Amino acid sequence: MRYIIVMLAAGPLCTSCEKELDFHYHGVEPQLVIEGCVTEEGTSVALTRTTSMDEPMNPTKITDATVRLTDVTAGETKSLQPDASGIFTDATPGIVGHEYRIDVATGGQTYTSTSIMRPHSEICGVEFQWIKMPYDHVAVLQVSFTDPSSAGDYYWVRLYRNGEAYKWSVLDDSRAFDGIINEVLMTSRMDIDEEDDNTVLLDGDVVTVTVSAISREMADYLEALQSDSNGPCMFSGSFCLGYFLASPVAESEIVFRPDQMDVAG
Repeated sequence: MRYIIVMLAAGPLCTSCEKELDFHYHGVEPQLVIEGCVTEEGTSVALTRTTSMDEPMNPTKITDATVRLTDVTAGETKSLQPDASGIFTDATPGIVGHEYRIDVATGGQTYTSTSIMRPHSEICGVEFQWIKMPYDHVAVLQVSFTDPSSAGDYYWVRLYRNGEAYKWSVLDDSRAFDGIINEVLMTSRMDIDEEDDNTVLLDGDVVTVTVSAISREMADYLEALQSDSNGPCMFSGSFCLGYFLASPVAESEIVFRPDQMDVAG
């Protein structure tokens, strides 16, 4: 059974309580999707279902569910309630180093996942430059951020174009130098007439960057999505899709000004 990730949806779940990944499927009954985050701002959990490839995405949130968050380290459990948008939330800040467990019950099925909250990373800088490619100049965005932990860390870098999810990448800390990692993401061509609407950047567009430290299992899961495969299951109990992540979110933004950008060379 294969599930295809078609695109990123609007807004980062971990920062604005919106749905993060869109799930389409081929020829099977809709499956539950759980997308949960614990950050320094609190907890948000979205419950939806997969959508057939030949149907439009269904953004309706599932609220007929019981969602509990346990701080395993502190021995505290809270019941989360859905807000007006259908997102289950709690405002208690996550604590670095604490282990968290999420338990979801809906439709007679139960789902459980755990995550240890990783150290906070800081974004040191974001900068656009043009690079010359055989077919055109392409705008690349360099994101520099701190790698505060020991070797073997993984990071999820996400870009949002005017608040809408745009691009993302997953990387480890093997490129860290003096505690800093530089990630480069290719974005829009200079000749926007040849660029797809899904990737084009226009003068004045605001690009928001977020960086989250993640586990090896989460990195494997996201890399599987990039290659259009199922990847590891992030929940025990009944089968579902999605993820649960405890991680602070570093955020920065930059305005795209193509006429003011240098050409790398």
